[in-house]
Amino acid sequence: MKIAVTYENGQIFQHFGHTEQFKIYNVEDGKIVSSEVMDTNGNGHGALAGILYGQQVDVLICGGIGGGAQMALAQAGIKLFGGVSGDADAAVEALVAGNLSYNPDVKCNHHDHEHGEGHTCGDHGCGSHTCGH
Repeated sequence: MKIAVTYENGQIFQHFGHTEQFKIYNVEDGKIVSSEVMDTNGNGHGALAGILYGQQVDVLICGGIGGGAQMALAQAGIKLFGGVSGDADAAVEALVAGNLSYNPDVKCNHHDHEHGEGHTCGDHGCGSHTCGH
């Protein structure tokens, strides 16, 4: 299993669409066997789901995330654990152990204020919610 975390200085970065790095963990037999930090190269929002899909990520742990990005992740088959903060390594260890605290209803509210109900990833230059897949 591959687990990605929005990442900054060892911590879970709190805005999925603006993350500059992911830390990707390889988990086998209930243990973290390796990890690496990868740059997003300035890509944002919907394109990030495509990056994770290309890395064959199964699970994402993050802080805040907008509805469009949630849909892109779902279309890519990536399970989301949002509303998480703190140390990235500790969060992955908690997920592997089956006791990660997360918010299943997490939503990044700033999208509602900036774009209204009709928000699409197209507003951010990627064209559609499926651009990452």
